[in-house]
Amino acid sequence: MRAVFFGTPDIAVPALRALNEISSIVAVVCQPDRPAGRGLELRAPPVKRAALELGLQVHQPAKVKTPEFAAWLRELEADVALVLAYGRILPQGVLDAPRRGCMNLHASILPKYRGAAPINWAIVRGETETGVCLMQMDAGMDTGPVLSCHRIPIGAEETAGELADRIGLLAAEVVRADMAGAVDELLTPEPQDPSRATTAPMLSKDHGLVPWE
Repeated sequence: MRAVFFGTPDIAVPALRALNEISSIVAVVCQPDRPAGRGLELRAPPVKRAALELGLQVHQPAKVKTPEFAAWLRELEADVALVLAYGRILPQGVLDAPRRGCMNLHASILPKYRGAAPINWAIVRGETETGVCLMQMDAGMDTGPVLSCHRIPIGAEETAGELADRIGLLAAEVVRADMAGAVDELLTPEPQDPSRATTAPMLSKDHGLVPWE
């Protein structure tokens, strides 16, 4: 299986390593290096560091909504692209480039908590369980059919950071258990019920304000 991996932060690293165990990764796509720390020195994202450690080709496009990027992806002749916390919306030309399209590891029990911050909002809303769903991507925001879903409980005092660490490890197990079957079309895609959908929008500074009264 020829695969491309899209991801950027720490949570995506275990899935990258798992995909590397079961496929030939022809490219890793992540966000550009960003200034970080007091000195604002350019720092490579965690997925880039892990990919280079594994000897994989890394691509850090400034934009993905270009014909050139879609053409580059098609030239790789990948069977599938796997996405986890990449951080950008992929256009249709990119979604269609691999033979089996793009699949996403989403950190919620879909159709609940579609969007950028499903881990945080599951805790905010008092959920007692969450999980990782492997889904076929379409042009919507986490609206594609679900190929598999693995659940885990949320601890009563668990923070978003602690839960993210466990979600990252669970995502790696989903890759090992289900990716080959998904690419070989052995898993049945289950359409999501839009009437049960909830959203998990990106957090803003206003969400961190404390109502002292």
